[in-house]
Amino acid sequence: MRICTRAGAAARLLGADARGVCPGLGYLHEDRGNCTAPGKAPSRDVRQDGGAHGGDGRKRKWACGSGCAEAAGRAAASPIEEQPRDARPHAMLLAAYTSLAVLLAAALGLELFSRRTSSPATNPAFARFQQRFLRAYLPALAADWLQGPYLYKLYHHYHFVEGQIAILYVCGFASAVLLGPPAVSLVDRLGRRASCVLFSLSCAACCLTKLSRDYLVLAAGRVLGGLATALLFSAYEAWYVHEHVERHDFPAEWLAGTFARVAFWNNVLAVGAGVVATALAEWLGMGPVAPFVAAIPLLAMAAVLALKDWEENHGPPRALAKTCGDGLRCLLADGRVLLLGTVQALFESVVYIFIFLWTPVLDPHGPPLGIVFSSFMAASMLGSALQRVAVSARYRLQPVHLLALAVLLAFLSLFMLTFSTVPGQERPSESFLAFLLLELACGLYFPSMGFLRRKVIPEKERAGVLHWFRVPLNLLACLGLLLLHGSDHRSGTRSIFALCAALMLLALLAVGRLFTVGRHDPELRLPPPQGPPESPEL
Repeated sequence: MRICTRAGAAARLLGADARGVCPGLGYLHEDRGNCTAPGKAPSRDVRQDGGAHGGDGRKRKWACGSGCAEAAGRAAASPIEEQPRDARPHAMLLAAYTSLAVLLAAALGLELFSRRTSSPATNPAFARFQQRFLRAYLPALAADWLQGPYLYKLYHHYHFVEGQIAILYVCGFASAVLLGPPAVSLVDRLGRRASCVLFSLSCAACCLTKLSRDYLVLAAGRVLGGLATALLFSAYEAWYVHEHVERHDFPAEWLAGTFARVAFWNNVLAVGAGVVATALAEWLGMGPVAPFVAAIPLLAMAAVLALKDWEENHGPPRALAKTCGDGLRCLLADGRVLLLGTVQALFESVVYIFIFLWTPVLDPHGPPLGIVFSSFMAASMLGSALQRVAVSARYRLQPVHLLALAVLLAFLSLFMLTFSTVPGQERPSESFLAFLLLELACGLYFPSMGFLRRKVIPEKERAGVLHWFRVPLNLLACLGLLLLHGSDHRSGTRSIFALCAALMLLALLAVGRLFTVGRHDPELRLPPPQGPPESPEL
Protein backbone atom coordinates (compact mmCIF):
# COMPACT_ATOMS: atom_id res chain seq x y z
CA MET A 1 0.00 0.00 0.00
CA ARG A 2 1.41 3.41 -0.97
CA ILE A 3 0.11 6.72 0.19
CA CYS A 4 0.69 9.47 -2.41
CA THR A 5 1.52 12.89 -1.00
CA ARG A 6 2.51 16.11 -2.77
CA ALA A 7 5.99 17.48 -2.09
CA GLY A 8 5.36 21.20 -2.14
CA ALA A 9 8.73 22.39 -0.87
CA ALA A 10 12.38 21.49 -1.07
CA ALA A 11 12.59 20.72 2.63
CA ARG A 12 10.02 17.96 2.37
CA LEU A 13 11.74 16.40 -0.60
CA LEU A 14 15.19 16.50 0.96
CA GLY A 15 13.93 15.43 4.37
CA ALA A 16 12.19 12.24 3.26
CA ASP A 17 14.06 9.66 5.30
CA ALA A 18 11.96 6.51 4.87
CA ARG A 19 10.32 7.41 1.59
CA GLY A 20 11.15 6.49 -1.99
CA VAL A 21 11.43 9.37 -4.41
CA CYS A 22 9.01 8.69 -7.23
CA PRO A 23 10.11 9.79 -10.71
CA GLY A 24 7.16 12.16 -10.87
CA LEU A 25 6.87 15.90 -10.58
CA GLY A 26 7.36 16.19 -6.87
CA TYR A 27 5.43 13.14 -5.63
CA LEU A 28 6.64 11.12 -2.67
CA HIS A 29 5.43 7.62 -1.87
CA GLU A 30 5.55 6.02 1.53
CA ASP A 31 6.74 2.53 0.82
CA ARG A 32 6.11 -0.51 2.93
CA GLY A 33 7.69 -2.88 0.42
CA ASN A 34 10.63 -2.94 -1.94
CA CYS A 35 11.32 0.55 -3.27
CA THR A 36 14.02 2.71 -4.70
CA ALA A 37 16.36 3.78 -1.92
CA PRO A 38 15.74 7.28 -0.58
CA GLY A 39 17.40 9.85 -2.75
CA LYS A 40 18.37 7.40 -5.47
CA ALA A 41 17.55 8.03 -9.08
CA PRO A 42 14.89 5.59 -10.31
CA SER A 43 16.08 2.77 -12.51
CA ARG A 44 15.55 2.72 -16.26
CA ASP A 45 12.99 -0.09 -15.87
CA VAL A 46 10.99 2.08 -13.53
CA ARG A 47 11.00 4.96 -15.96
CA GLN A 48 9.74 2.86 -18.83
CA ASP A 49 6.63 1.72 -16.97
CA GLY A 50 4.15 4.31 -15.77
CA GLY A 51 2.96 1.92 -13.04
CA ALA A 52 6.31 0.61 -11.91
CA HIS A 53 8.26 1.62 -8.88
CA GLY A 54 10.94 -0.26 -7.05
CA GLY A 55 14.55 -1.20 -6.93
CA ASP A 56 13.79 -4.82 -7.86
CA GLY A 57 12.66 -3.76 -11.36
CA ARG A 58 9.35 -5.67 -11.22
CA LYS A 59 6.34 -3.99 -12.79
CA ARG A 60 3.56 -3.08 -10.40
CA LYS A 61 0.25 -1.29 -10.51
CA TRP A 62 -0.26 1.98 -8.67
CA ALA A 63 -2.41 1.59 -5.59
CA CYS A 64 -2.89 5.27 -4.86
CA GLY A 65 -5.90 7.41 -4.33
CA SER A 66 -7.67 9.42 -6.99
CA GLY A 67 -5.31 11.34 -9.24
CA CYS A 68 -2.14 9.35 -8.50
CA ALA A 69 -2.39 7.20 -11.61
CA GLU A 70 -2.51 10.28 -13.79
CA ALA A 71 0.49 11.74 -11.96
CA ALA A 72 2.38 8.49 -12.39
CA GLY A 73 1.68 8.54 -16.10
CA ARG A 74 3.22 12.00 -16.35
CA ALA A 75 6.19 10.76 -14.36
CA ALA A 76 6.82 7.80 -16.65
CA ALA A 77 8.98 9.80 -19.03
CA SER A 78 11.26 12.67 -18.38
CA PRO A 79 10.36 16.09 -19.77
CA ILE A 80 13.07 15.88 -22.36
CA GLU A 81 12.29 12.35 -23.51
CA GLU A 82 8.53 12.81 -23.65
CA GLN A 83 8.87 15.39 -26.42
CA PRO A 84 9.43 14.13 -29.96
CA ARG A 85 12.78 14.82 -31.49
CA ASP A 86 12.87 17.41 -34.22
CA ALA A 87 12.32 15.88 -37.64
CA ARG A 88 15.19 18.02 -38.92
CA PRO A 89 17.86 17.93 -36.19
CA HIS A 90 20.46 19.21 -38.64
CA ALA A 91 18.65 22.55 -38.74
CA MET A 92 19.31 23.22 -35.06
CA LEU A 93 22.84 21.87 -35.41
CA LEU A 94 23.54 24.31 -38.24
CA ALA A 95 21.88 27.16 -36.35
CA ALA A 96 24.06 26.57 -33.27
CA TYR A 97 27.37 26.53 -35.15
CA THR A 98 26.45 29.40 -37.47
CA SER A 99 25.28 31.66 -34.64
CA LEU A 100 28.44 30.93 -32.67
CA ALA A 101 30.67 31.88 -35.61
CA VAL A 102 28.75 35.05 -36.49
CA LEU A 103 28.37 36.30 -32.91
CA LEU A 104 31.96 35.57 -31.98
CA ALA A 105 33.27 37.37 -35.08
CA ALA A 106 31.06 40.38 -34.37
CA ALA A 107 32.08 40.50 -30.70
CA LEU A 108 35.82 40.29 -31.44
CA GLY A 109 35.47 42.91 -34.16
CA LEU A 110 33.83 45.31 -31.73
CA GLU A 111 36.49 44.56 -29.12
CA LEU A 112 39.21 45.54 -31.56
CA PHE A 113 37.29 48.65 -32.58
CA SER A 114 36.80 49.76 -28.97
CA ARG A 115 40.52 49.37 -28.22
CA ARG A 116 41.81 51.02 -31.37
CA THR A 117 41.48 54.49 -29.86
CA SER A 118 43.09 53.63 -26.51
CA SER A 119 46.76 54.33 -25.92
CA PRO A 120 47.60 52.69 -22.62
CA ALA A 121 50.81 53.42 -20.85
CA THR A 122 53.07 50.58 -19.86
CA ASN A 123 54.42 49.88 -16.39
CA PRO A 124 56.54 46.73 -16.11
CA ALA A 125 55.98 46.30 -12.36
CA PHE A 126 52.24 46.65 -12.72
CA ALA A 127 52.18 44.29 -15.72
CA ARG A 128 54.01 41.59 -13.72
CA PHE A 129 51.64 42.03 -10.77
CA GLN A 130 48.61 41.84 -13.04
CA GLN A 131 49.91 38.68 -14.69
CA ARG A 132 50.39 36.99 -11.29
CA PHE A 133 46.77 37.73 -10.47
CA LEU A 134 45.40 36.54 -13.80
CA ARG A 135 47.44 33.32 -13.80
CA ALA A 136 45.58 32.09 -10.72
CA TYR A 137 42.20 33.74 -11.33
CA LEU A 138 41.52 32.71 -14.94
CA PRO A 139 41.77 28.92 -14.31
CA ALA A 140 39.22 29.35 -11.51
CA LEU A 141 36.86 31.16 -13.87
CA ALA A 142 37.38 28.51 -16.57
CA ALA A 143 36.52 25.74 -14.10
CA ASP A 144 33.37 27.58 -13.09
CA TRP A 145 32.23 27.99 -16.70
CA LEU A 146 32.90 24.34 -17.58
CA GLN A 147 30.13 23.34 -15.17
CA GLY A 148 27.44 25.35 -16.97
CA PRO A 149 26.54 23.66 -20.27
CA TYR A 150 25.69 20.16 -19.06
CA LEU A 151 24.38 20.60 -15.51
CA TYR A 152 20.70 20.06 -16.35
CA LYS A 153 21.62 17.34 -18.87
CA LEU A 154 23.60 15.49 -16.19
CA TYR A 155 20.66 15.41 -13.79
CA HIS A 156 18.42 14.21 -16.62
CA HIS A 157 21.04 11.61 -17.55
CA TYR A 158 20.66 10.28 -14.00
CA HIS A 159 16.91 9.87 -14.72
CA PHE A 160 15.63 12.70 -12.55
CA VAL A 161 12.68 14.59 -13.98
CA GLU A 162 12.12 18.31 -14.23
CA GLY A 163 10.42 18.72 -10.85
CA GLN A 164 13.27 17.02 -9.03
CA ILE A 165 15.88 18.95 -11.01
CA ALA A 166 14.09 22.21 -10.16
CA ILE A 167 14.49 21.42 -6.46
CA LEU A 168 18.23 20.89 -6.96
CA TYR A 169 18.50 24.31 -8.57
CA VAL A 170 16.48 25.80 -5.71
CA CYS A 171 19.02 24.35 -3.27
CA GLY A 172 21.77 26.22 -5.10
CA PHE A 173 19.90 29.53 -5.16
CA ALA A 174 18.89 29.25 -1.49
CA SER A 175 22.45 28.47 -0.40
CA ALA A 176 23.66 31.56 -2.28
CA VAL A 177 21.33 33.72 -0.14
CA LEU A 178 22.15 32.03 3.16
CA LEU A 179 25.91 31.63 2.68
CA GLY A 180 26.66 34.91 0.88
CA PRO A 181 27.01 37.24 3.91
CA PRO A 182 28.89 34.69 6.08
CA ALA A 183 31.25 34.07 3.17
CA VAL A 184 32.19 37.77 3.05
CA SER A 185 33.05 37.73 6.77
CA LEU A 186 34.92 34.45 6.35
CA VAL A 187 37.07 35.94 3.59
CA ASP A 188 38.17 38.79 5.86
CA ARG A 189 38.87 36.58 8.88
CA LEU A 190 40.41 33.54 7.18
CA GLY A 191 42.45 35.55 4.69
CA ARG A 192 41.84 36.34 1.05
CA ARG A 193 44.40 33.91 -0.37
CA ALA A 194 43.23 31.11 1.94
CA SER A 195 39.65 31.83 0.88
CA CYS A 196 40.64 31.47 -2.78
CA VAL A 197 42.12 28.06 -1.96
CA LEU A 198 38.92 27.21 -0.06
CA PHE A 199 36.98 28.08 -3.21
CA SER A 200 39.01 25.56 -5.18
CA LEU A 201 38.44 22.87 -2.55
CA SER A 202 34.70 23.46 -2.20
CA CYS A 203 34.18 23.70 -5.96
CA ALA A 204 36.18 20.50 -6.53
CA ALA A 205 34.06 18.74 -3.91
CA CYS A 206 30.95 20.04 -5.69
CA CYS A 207 32.23 18.57 -8.96
CA LEU A 208 32.95 15.22 -7.31
CA THR A 209 29.38 14.97 -6.06
CA LYS A 210 28.29 14.91 -9.72
CA LEU A 211 29.74 11.39 -9.95
CA SER A 212 27.02 10.17 -7.56
CA ARG A 213 23.46 9.33 -8.57
CA ASP A 214 22.21 9.82 -5.01
CA TYR A 215 19.74 12.70 -4.85
CA LEU A 216 20.84 13.92 -1.42
CA VAL A 217 24.49 13.87 -2.44
CA LEU A 218 23.64 15.96 -5.49
CA ALA A 219 21.66 18.38 -3.29
CA ALA A 220 24.67 18.70 -0.96
CA GLY A 221 26.77 19.42 -4.03
CA ARG A 222 24.46 22.30 -4.93
CA VAL A 223 24.95 23.74 -1.45
CA LEU A 224 28.72 23.47 -1.85
CA GLY A 225 28.35 25.15 -5.22
CA GLY A 226 26.56 28.07 -3.55
CA LEU A 227 29.45 28.49 -1.12
CA ALA A 228 32.00 28.25 -3.93
CA THR A 229 30.19 30.90 -5.97
CA ALA A 230 30.12 33.29 -3.00
CA LEU A 231 33.87 32.82 -2.49
CA LEU A 232 34.70 33.15 -6.19
CA PHE A 233 33.08 36.56 -6.50
CA SER A 234 34.38 38.00 -3.24
CA ALA A 235 37.78 36.53 -2.31
CA TYR A 236 39.66 37.08 -5.57
CA GLU A 237 38.56 40.66 -6.07
CA ALA A 238 39.18 41.54 -2.40
CA TRP A 239 42.70 40.08 -2.59
CA TYR A 240 43.53 42.00 -5.74
CA VAL A 241 42.18 45.38 -4.59
CA HIS A 242 44.11 45.16 -1.30
CA GLU A 243 47.38 44.21 -3.02
CA HIS A 244 46.93 46.84 -5.74
CA VAL A 245 46.25 49.74 -3.38
CA GLU A 246 47.82 48.81 -0.04
CA ARG A 247 50.87 46.71 -0.79
CA HIS A 248 52.01 47.98 -4.21
CA ASP A 249 50.56 51.48 -4.02
CA PHE A 250 49.47 51.56 -7.65
CA PRO A 251 46.99 54.30 -8.64
CA ALA A 252 43.40 53.37 -7.86
CA GLU A 253 42.44 54.46 -11.40
CA TRP A 254 44.32 51.44 -12.76
CA LEU A 255 41.87 49.04 -11.09
CA ALA A 256 39.35 49.57 -13.89
CA GLY A 257 41.92 48.44 -16.46
CA THR A 258 42.52 45.15 -14.68
CA PHE A 259 38.84 44.38 -14.28
CA ALA A 260 38.18 45.28 -17.92
CA ARG A 261 40.83 42.75 -18.88
CA VAL A 262 39.28 40.17 -16.54
CA ALA A 263 35.86 40.80 -18.13
CA PHE A 264 37.25 40.24 -21.62
CA TRP A 265 39.02 36.99 -20.76
CA ASN A 266 36.04 35.84 -18.73
CA ASN A 267 33.91 36.10 -21.88
CA VAL A 268 36.52 34.27 -23.95
CA LEU A 269 36.74 31.49 -21.35
CA ALA A 270 32.94 31.18 -21.25
CA VAL A 271 32.78 30.69 -25.02
CA GLY A 272 35.67 28.24 -24.96
CA ALA A 273 34.17 26.29 -22.05
CA GLY A 274 31.10 25.46 -24.11
CA VAL A 275 33.21 24.11 -26.96
CA VAL A 276 35.43 22.06 -24.61
CA ALA A 277 32.38 20.70 -22.79
CA THR A 278 30.84 19.59 -26.10
CA ALA A 279 34.12 17.95 -27.14
CA LEU A 280 34.30 15.97 -23.90
CA ALA A 281 30.64 15.08 -23.50
CA GLU A 282 29.61 14.46 -27.12
CA TRP A 283 32.48 14.35 -29.60
CA LEU A 284 34.56 12.03 -27.39
CA GLY A 285 31.46 10.31 -26.02
CA MET A 286 32.47 10.68 -22.35
CA GLY A 287 29.01 11.76 -21.19
CA PRO A 288 27.70 14.85 -19.40
CA VAL A 289 29.76 14.26 -16.25
CA ALA A 290 33.05 14.72 -18.15
CA PRO A 291 33.14 18.57 -18.00
CA PHE A 292 32.78 18.46 -14.22
CA VAL A 293 35.70 16.05 -13.92
CA ALA A 294 37.75 18.21 -16.30
CA ALA A 295 37.16 21.25 -14.06
CA ILE A 296 38.99 19.65 -11.12
CA PRO A 297 42.56 19.97 -12.56
CA LEU A 298 41.86 23.64 -13.32
CA LEU A 299 40.76 24.19 -9.73
CA ALA A 300 43.92 22.48 -8.48
CA MET A 301 46.01 24.72 -10.76
CA ALA A 302 44.28 27.84 -9.43
CA ALA A 303 44.92 26.82 -5.82
CA VAL A 304 48.58 25.93 -6.40
CA LEU A 305 49.32 29.18 -8.27
CA ALA A 306 47.62 31.26 -5.57
CA LEU A 307 49.68 29.57 -2.85
CA LYS A 308 52.88 29.91 -4.88
CA ASP A 309 52.60 33.46 -6.26
CA TRP A 310 50.39 35.40 -3.84
CA GLU A 311 50.97 36.89 -0.43
CA GLU A 312 48.26 36.54 2.21
CA ASN A 313 46.22 39.56 3.26
CA HIS A 314 43.28 40.10 5.60
CA GLY A 315 40.45 42.58 5.79
CA PRO A 316 39.21 44.40 8.89
CA PRO A 317 36.74 42.25 10.87
CA ARG A 318 33.14 43.19 10.16
CA ALA A 319 30.15 42.20 12.23
CA LEU A 320 27.64 40.45 10.02
CA ALA A 321 24.62 42.00 11.71
CA LYS A 322 26.08 45.51 11.42
CA THR A 323 26.92 45.02 7.75
CA CYS A 324 23.37 43.90 6.94
CA GLY A 325 21.83 46.61 9.13
CA ASP A 326 23.84 49.41 7.52
CA GLY A 327 23.00 48.06 4.09
CA LEU A 328 19.28 48.00 4.83
CA ARG A 329 19.34 51.59 6.12
CA CYS A 330 21.15 52.76 2.99
CA LEU A 331 18.68 50.89 0.81
CA LEU A 332 15.64 52.48 2.44
CA ALA A 333 17.13 55.98 2.71
CA ASP A 334 17.95 56.50 -0.98
CA GLY A 335 15.24 56.07 -3.60
CA ARG A 336 17.80 55.54 -6.34
CA VAL A 337 19.31 52.58 -4.49
CA LEU A 338 15.86 51.08 -3.94
CA LEU A 339 15.00 51.40 -7.64
CA LEU A 340 18.31 49.81 -8.65
CA GLY A 341 17.64 46.95 -6.24
CA THR A 342 14.19 46.47 -7.74
CA VAL A 343 15.57 46.32 -11.28
CA GLN A 344 18.33 43.91 -10.25
CA ALA A 345 15.98 41.57 -8.39
CA LEU A 346 13.49 41.42 -11.27
CA PHE A 347 16.01 41.14 -14.12
CA GLU A 348 18.46 38.70 -12.57
CA SER A 349 15.78 36.40 -11.14
CA VAL A 350 14.53 35.97 -14.71
CA VAL A 351 18.09 35.19 -15.82
CA TYR A 352 18.32 32.48 -13.13
CA ILE A 353 15.09 30.90 -14.37
CA PHE A 354 16.41 31.06 -17.95
CA ILE A 355 19.55 29.20 -16.82
CA PHE A 356 17.29 26.35 -15.72
CA LEU A 357 14.89 26.32 -18.69
CA TRP A 358 17.04 26.66 -21.77
CA THR A 359 18.16 23.01 -21.78
CA PRO A 360 14.71 21.34 -21.61
CA VAL A 361 13.41 23.78 -24.23
CA LEU A 362 16.18 23.18 -26.80
CA ASP A 363 17.62 19.73 -26.08
CA PRO A 364 14.67 17.73 -27.52
CA HIS A 365 15.49 19.20 -30.92
CA GLY A 366 19.06 17.94 -31.07
CA PRO A 367 21.54 20.85 -30.86
CA PRO A 368 24.92 20.29 -29.16
CA LEU A 369 24.38 21.87 -25.77
CA GLY A 370 27.93 23.09 -25.35
CA ILE A 371 27.89 24.89 -28.68
CA VAL A 372 24.53 26.43 -27.78
CA PHE A 373 26.06 27.57 -24.49
CA SER A 374 29.03 29.09 -26.35
CA SER A 375 26.62 30.91 -28.65
CA PHE A 376 24.88 32.37 -25.61
CA MET A 377 28.20 33.53 -24.19
CA ALA A 378 29.22 35.02 -27.55
CA ALA A 379 25.93 36.97 -27.63
CA SER A 380 26.63 38.24 -24.11
CA MET A 381 30.17 39.16 -25.15
CA LEU A 382 28.74 41.09 -28.11
CA GLY A 383 26.40 42.97 -25.77
CA SER A 384 29.29 43.91 -23.49
CA ALA A 385 31.33 45.14 -26.46
CA LEU A 386 28.36 47.19 -27.69
CA GLN A 387 28.03 48.73 -24.22
CA ARG A 388 31.70 49.76 -24.17
CA VAL A 389 31.43 51.33 -27.62
CA ALA A 390 28.18 53.10 -26.67
CA VAL A 391 29.67 54.78 -23.57
CA SER A 392 32.94 55.68 -25.31
CA ALA A 393 33.92 59.28 -25.97
CA ARG A 394 32.64 59.05 -29.53
CA TYR A 395 29.00 58.18 -28.66
CA ARG A 396 28.59 59.04 -24.94
CA LEU A 397 25.33 57.14 -24.40
CA GLN A 398 24.35 57.16 -20.74
CA PRO A 399 24.39 53.85 -18.78
CA VAL A 400 20.81 54.39 -17.56
CA HIS A 401 19.67 54.51 -21.20
CA LEU A 402 21.55 51.30 -21.98
CA LEU A 403 20.02 49.71 -18.89
CA ALA A 404 16.55 50.57 -20.20
CA LEU A 405 17.47 49.13 -23.62
CA ALA A 406 18.69 45.89 -22.00
CA VAL A 407 15.47 45.45 -20.03
CA LEU A 408 13.38 46.18 -23.13
CA LEU A 409 15.27 43.59 -25.20
CA ALA A 410 14.85 41.03 -22.42
CA PHE A 411 11.11 41.70 -22.32
CA LEU A 412 10.85 41.21 -26.09
CA SER A 413 12.82 37.96 -25.79
CA LEU A 414 10.49 36.56 -23.13
CA PHE A 415 7.44 37.72 -25.05
CA MET A 416 8.73 35.71 -28.03
CA LEU A 417 9.23 32.66 -25.82
CA THR A 418 5.62 32.66 -24.66
CA PHE A 419 4.64 31.96 -28.29
CA SER A 420 7.52 29.72 -29.37
CA THR A 421 6.94 27.26 -26.49
CA VAL A 422 3.21 26.61 -27.03
CA PRO A 423 2.60 22.91 -26.18
CA GLY A 424 2.47 20.84 -29.35
CA GLN A 425 3.54 23.79 -31.51
CA GLU A 426 7.10 24.34 -30.32
CA ARG A 427 9.33 26.39 -32.61
CA PRO A 428 12.89 25.70 -31.42
CA SER A 429 14.59 28.05 -33.87
CA GLU A 430 12.55 30.98 -32.58
CA SER A 431 13.23 29.94 -28.99
CA PHE A 432 16.96 29.81 -29.74
CA LEU A 433 16.83 33.28 -31.29
CA ALA A 434 14.94 34.59 -28.26
CA PHE A 435 17.55 33.12 -25.91
CA LEU A 436 20.32 34.80 -27.92
CA LEU A 437 18.48 38.11 -27.64
CA LEU A 438 18.20 37.63 -23.87
CA GLU A 439 21.95 36.99 -23.61
CA LEU A 440 22.65 40.08 -25.72
CA ALA A 441 20.52 42.03 -23.23
CA CYS A 442 22.58 40.56 -20.38
CA GLY A 443 25.76 41.81 -22.03
CA LEU A 444 24.31 45.32 -22.06
CA TYR A 445 22.79 45.04 -18.60
CA PHE A 446 25.62 43.92 -16.33
CA PRO A 447 28.23 46.64 -17.07
CA SER A 448 25.53 49.33 -17.06
CA MET A 449 24.14 48.12 -13.73
CA GLY A 450 27.66 47.86 -12.32
CA PHE A 451 28.38 51.50 -13.23
CA LEU A 452 25.17 52.75 -11.61
CA ARG A 453 25.71 50.69 -8.45
CA ARG A 454 29.21 52.07 -8.02
CA LYS A 455 27.88 55.60 -8.41
CA VAL A 456 24.96 55.53 -5.98
CA ILE A 457 25.94 52.95 -3.31
CA PRO A 458 28.64 54.09 -0.83
CA GLU A 459 31.64 51.78 -0.69
CA LYS A 460 31.35 50.98 3.02
CA GLU A 461 27.69 49.92 2.74
CA ARG A 462 28.03 48.12 -0.60
CA ALA A 463 28.39 44.58 0.77
CA GLY A 464 25.27 44.91 2.92
CA VAL A 465 23.22 46.57 0.19
CA LEU A 466 24.15 43.93 -2.39
CA HIS A 467 23.11 41.22 0.06
CA TRP A 468 19.64 42.76 0.34
CA PHE A 469 19.51 43.01 -3.46
CA ARG A 470 20.17 39.27 -3.70
CA VAL A 471 17.48 38.22 -1.22
CA PRO A 472 14.41 39.04 -3.39
CA LEU A 473 16.39 38.04 -6.48
CA ASN A 474 16.91 34.48 -5.26
CA LEU A 475 13.46 34.26 -3.70
CA LEU A 476 11.83 35.15 -7.03
CA ALA A 477 13.98 32.60 -8.84
CA CYS A 478 13.13 29.89 -6.28
CA LEU A 479 9.43 30.75 -6.48
CA GLY A 480 9.46 30.47 -10.26
CA LEU A 481 11.14 27.05 -10.14
CA LEU A 482 8.81 25.80 -7.43
CA LEU A 483 5.82 26.88 -9.52
CA LEU A 484 7.31 24.95 -12.43
CA HIS A 485 7.87 21.99 -10.10
CA GLY A 486 4.14 21.86 -9.32
CA SER A 487 2.87 22.17 -12.90
CA ASP A 488 2.66 20.10 -16.05
CA HIS A 489 5.96 20.44 -17.92
CA ARG A 490 4.75 21.64 -21.30
CA SER A 491 2.14 24.16 -20.22
CA GLY A 492 4.22 25.08 -17.16
CA THR A 493 7.21 26.16 -19.23
CA ARG A 494 5.14 28.55 -21.30
CA SER A 495 3.43 29.91 -18.17
CA ILE A 496 6.78 30.55 -16.51
CA PHE A 497 8.00 32.48 -19.55
CA ALA A 498 4.81 34.56 -19.44
CA LEU A 499 5.42 35.25 -15.75
CA CYS A 500 9.03 36.23 -16.53
CA ALA A 501 7.81 38.63 -19.22
CA ALA A 502 5.52 40.26 -16.63
CA LEU A 503 8.46 40.60 -14.20
CA MET A 504 10.56 42.18 -16.93
CA LEU A 505 7.78 44.64 -17.69
CA LEU A 506 7.83 45.68 -14.01
CA ALA A 507 11.61 46.09 -14.29
CA LEU A 508 11.10 48.34 -17.30
CA LEU A 509 8.73 50.52 -15.28
CA ALA A 510 11.31 50.73 -12.47
CA VAL A 511 14.01 51.79 -14.96
CA GLY A 512 11.67 54.46 -16.29
CA ARG A 513 11.15 55.75 -12.76
CA LEU A 514 14.92 55.72 -12.17
CA PHE A 515 15.42 57.72 -15.35
CA THR A 516 12.86 60.28 -14.14
CA VAL A 517 14.40 60.55 -10.67
CA GLY A 518 17.96 60.85 -11.94
CA ARG A 519 17.42 62.92 -15.07
CA HIS A 520 19.49 65.78 -13.72
CA ASP A 521 21.56 63.73 -11.25
CA PRO A 522 25.26 63.94 -12.22
CA GLU A 523 26.03 60.75 -10.26
CA LEU A 524 23.97 58.69 -12.72
CA ARG A 525 25.74 60.13 -15.76
CA LEU A 526 29.12 59.54 -17.33
CA PRO A 527 31.86 61.89 -16.17
CA PRO A 528 32.97 64.62 -18.60
CA PRO A 529 35.44 63.45 -21.26
CA GLN A 530 39.09 63.74 -20.25
CA GLY A 531 42.44 63.20 -21.89
CA PRO A 532 43.83 59.88 -23.08
CA PRO A 533 43.52 57.11 -20.46
CA GLU A 534 46.56 56.36 -18.38
CA SER A 535 45.42 52.95 -17.20
CA PRO A 536 47.65 50.12 -18.45
CA GLU A 537 44.58 48.16 -19.44
CA LEU A 538 46.14 45.69 -21.83
